[in-house]
Amino acid sequence: MRVEDFDFELPRDCIASHPCEPRDAARLLVIRAAGNFQDKHIADLPALLRPGDVLVFNDTKVIPARLVGRRGEAAVEVTLYRDLGDSVWRAFAKGARRLRAGDMIVFGDGFTAVVAEKHPEGDLSLRFDLPTDAFRDALARHGAMPLPPYIKRPRGGEARDRHDYQTIFARAEGAVAAPTAGLHFTQGLLERLALRGVRWTTLTLHVGPGTFLPVKAADPRDHRMHAEWGVLSAESAGQIAAARREGGRLVAVGTTSLRLLESAASETGEVRPFAGETRLFILPGYRFRAIDMLLTNFHLPRSTLLMLVAAVAGLDRIKSAYTHAIASGYRFYSYGDACLIERWETNPRPLVQM
Repeated sequence: MRVEDFDFELPRDCIASHPCEPRDAARLLVIRAAGNFQDKHIADLPALLRPGDVLVFNDTKVIPARLVGRRGEAAVEVTLYRDLGDSVWRAFAKGARRLRAGDMIVFGDGFTAVVAEKHPEGDLSLRFDLPTDAFRDALARHGAMPLPPYIKRPRGGEARDRHDYQTIFARAEGAVAAPTAGLHFTQGLLERLALRGVRWTTLTLHVGPGTFLPVKAADPRDHRMHAEWGVLSAESAGQIAAARREGGRLVAVGTTSLRLLESAASETGEVRPFAGETRLFILPGYRFRAIDMLLTNFHLPRSTLLMLVAAVAGLDRIKSAYTHAIASGYRFYSYGDACLIERWETNPRPLVQM
């Protein structure tokens, strides 16, 4: 297995800079286990799923983690990505090599941070001077949504991104990237799914910056994933178990939901309550324990996310699907269209012991 196996060329005009309106008007490429494709729309989901199926959404909430400040006369742009507690955050910074421990960065009146530590990986720890509630207020005033670098925005972003880059399930603050498959859902679509007999529940996985990072190792198996924190409640695990006892399929909405479901699954496929960090890296050849289907957007070349969907669909099928999507004018990446993948593998999912 080589990283080149997961490369492809994407015309720039295929990258979506804004979401569809309404959200469920986005296109949906259905990738069947039999190998065929269907061109549909997100609004067609009730007809594509069965009564008793259960959708699992990530309810993480994106924080306005991108800040622009000044160190003396120099502009500094940072992206916060992990709350270490006691008003300290790990962050990436443009021009981090010019910063030194003890430097103060001013983001606004009464909103400053001191560089507490520089890390060998190239990022920083920043210590802010505000208690939690005041810090959140300042971040809301001065921060911008941390859109991925392929979505071009003026410094500070666009006001509409505060709404557009957040799912309707967003509840638990802590993500620096949206669980983008969930962006396609509306309240009306959820109501139509309920009428169809499709259930849904949530988990939380705070999406970290590693979601945008390409795999640089020649052999993907040498890549080390960033840790991300997540929780799957006993209530949600019980809802999943009940649906599966009745023959329903488990549909992960997004790669983040899939990774936490698989992290929470036992060897027999039972999804159990979970709280903690996961570094689960899924490559082709992975034997899925829990999920039956995946709803996900189209992903970057050489990314861990593309490798994950290749594990769900099979590498050759996902290559064919992406070729079809590009030729058919699908919109790619965070604000783009989606695909619904039926899991393919030579070994069936293990039986769940209840």
